[in-house]
Amino acid sequence: MNEQFEQLFHSAQAKQLLEQMYGSEEREQQIDRYRKRMEGYLAQFGTAESLSYFSAPGRTEIGGNHTDHNHGKVLAASIQLDTIAAAAAVDTGVISVISEGYPGISVIHLDNLEPQEGEGGTAALIRGIAHGFLQHGYRIGGFNASVSSNVLPASGLSSSASFEVLICQILSTLYNNGELDAVMMSRIGKHAENLYWNKPSGMLDQMACSYGGMITIDFKEPAQPRIERIPGTFEAAGYSLVIVGTGGNHADLTKDYASIPNEMRAVAQAFGVEVCRDLTAEMIYGRLAELRETAGDRAVLRALHFLDENDRVGKQVEAIKSGEWQNVLKHITASGNSSWKWLQNIYQESVSREQGIAITLAITERFIEQLGDGACRVHGGGFAGVILAVLPHAAVDEYRELIARTTGTELFKIRVREIGAVCLNTLL
Repeated sequence: MNEQFEQLFHSAQAKQLLEQMYGSEEREQQIDRYRKRMEGYLAQFGTAESLSYFSAPGRTEIGGNHTDHNHGKVLAASIQLDTIAAAAAVDTGVISVISEGYPGISVIHLDNLEPQEGEGGTAALIRGIAHGFLQHGYRIGGFNASVSSNVLPASGLSSSASFEVLICQILSTLYNNGELDAVMMSRIGKHAENLYWNKPSGMLDQMACSYGGMITIDFKEPAQPRIERIPGTFEAAGYSLVIVGTGGNHADLTKDYASIPNEMRAVAQAFGVEVCRDLTAEMIYGRLAELRETAGDRAVLRALHFLDENDRVGKQVEAIKSGEWQNVLKHITASGNSSWKWLQNIYQESVSREQGIAITLAITERFIEQLGDGACRVHGGGFAGVILAVLPHAAVDEYRELIARTTGTELFKIRVREIGAVCLNTLL
């Protein structure tokens, strides 16, 4: 098994693939990550006739904050941080997964795929994904897998969606000849989150993790979203994408997350439609007093955020295509302002004393203003977690020192990865 691994990962094709996925400076480190998954598999499950190696990236959201669930547009990208696995099919009808850094083993019997009372974590997601495969007419079967992730948890980088897409890619490769595309894997991941985790998410996270590269997605028809790869990168334009911890976490935020799509839809339903994509600002203004009374002021503000944010994504895309990076930064700043003032996902209403995101944004905005270049905004679902800062390469070290000195939290540079979810064996 060790000899097979070394031959696979030290080929010329492997060198090229790993450099595409992670960058040349990280290639040897990444080979070691996969080697540890192989060793973890052998230690837990014993030998296998052959092992397959899988990767599903995390993602960053650049534009379109809380728009996907109301059939809006987003601008997002896969990143170099990912969830990886060594896996092999077994004929036991059981999926068994060990995850580095977590105790125990997730064991899912495929003859019982209904949601289980009290089940959560990876086991619930695996069960939901297997159920989703059957719902969509795909084959499933048992496998053993040794999994590891460096997608930062509670970071808005979608560690859960990365894991979901990884499991989808394993089942697609081992039992469906790799037939599932990014859209289908995303639909199945959403199915698992919605029904087995009780998390009312859209498909943004899964799509950005599965597709690869920087993409814009239009969810007007959510079952068949329109996807466009966007050329050009922040890095080539002289900017670093930086994720900054704020000291908060995503625990017990489901109610806060759910309130956003629910309130947006309450405004839409007042007009006899389901989602805010079917509204205009003038429609809202025409019945403003009534909507404030029935849906509430915050719901109206969130609907207005959706409308402007949805339009803003198109402006960002056009600015990137035209190489107008100062306009790109302007739109990111406007997205952040709208999220803070209108969407109101910067801190939890119930614990307003703790405002880690707001503090970190305030410090970052002052830094950018003094620098005269850059942008920042809340990243991901909000309420806790991280922010996104876009800074000139030369300013990152000074900003890192400022964040460490003021908030005591960390920042992480991320890069856009062009390759989405993949079974490495199929490309080597």
